[in-house]
Amino acid sequence: MFDFLKTKKNYEDVNASNFKQLIDETPNAVVLDVRTAAEMRSGAIKGAINIDLMSADFQQKIGKLDKSKTYFVYCRSGNRSGQACKMMGNAGFEHVYNLSGGMMSWPY
Repeated sequence: MFDFLKTKKNYEDVNASNFKQLIDETPNAVVLDVRTAAEMRSGAIKGAINIDLMSADFQQKIGKLDKSKTYFVYCRSGNRSGQACKMMGNAGFEHVYNLSGGMMSWPY
């Protein structure tokens, strides 16, 4: 009814099995962990790079990333990664995927 009030979502939420499949099928994909370094040490998706969403220089760090690549973003529960995906989409990234449920939903 009030579609004009909704902001266009510029990323896609995907479940764990689709997230894994898309990573496997996407050459040169970048897997981005937006948790703290301590959280990442407790377990991470293989090959992930860490840029903490809560760090003061998060925007600056994502600004240096290649916008033409595809990014698979995750955190513990999917909330921080959703925020990061939104920021990335607003910054001009076109291919951004958020892991719904975060690492809590990752059985791999």
